[in-house]
Amino acid sequence: MEQIGEILISALLVLGGLFGLVGSYGLVKLPDQMTRLHAPTKAATLGVGGVLIASLMWFAFFGEAPSWHELLITLFLFLTAPITGMMISKANMHLTWEPDELPHCGPDMQWATYGDSAERSLMDGETSQDQRDHRE
Repeated sequence: MEQIGEILISALLVLGGLFGLVGSYGLVKLPDQMTRLHAPTKAATLGVGGVLIASLMWFAFFGEAPSWHELLITLFLFLTAPITGMMISKANMHLTWEPDELPHCGPDMQWATYGDSAERSLMDGETSQDQRDHRE
């Protein structure tokens, strides 16, 4: 039973390290901000999750008692990383793109992040150039 535990823990550590390596490499090598965002939110999250689950299993197999702190940290990480990625991408959209530069969503549809401000500015008669002038 000990040998199975050691193999499983070692596999999770190696898998977590590989995911962390791929996430770090993607963060450095991908071309722009939006594609670079996927590397740390996807691969590195799985890497840290793998290491934390390996730690949880080590305490379950070889420690005095199972430690549930690692499980809580993993759940917190898996819940917050996608939200953080979404907020960073929304900030990037507002800082670098205009609503008319985004792909068309279809009839009677719009990007939710631009919904209220774009409608208000169109009702007030402002154009995209006016909005840019206000930002500067």
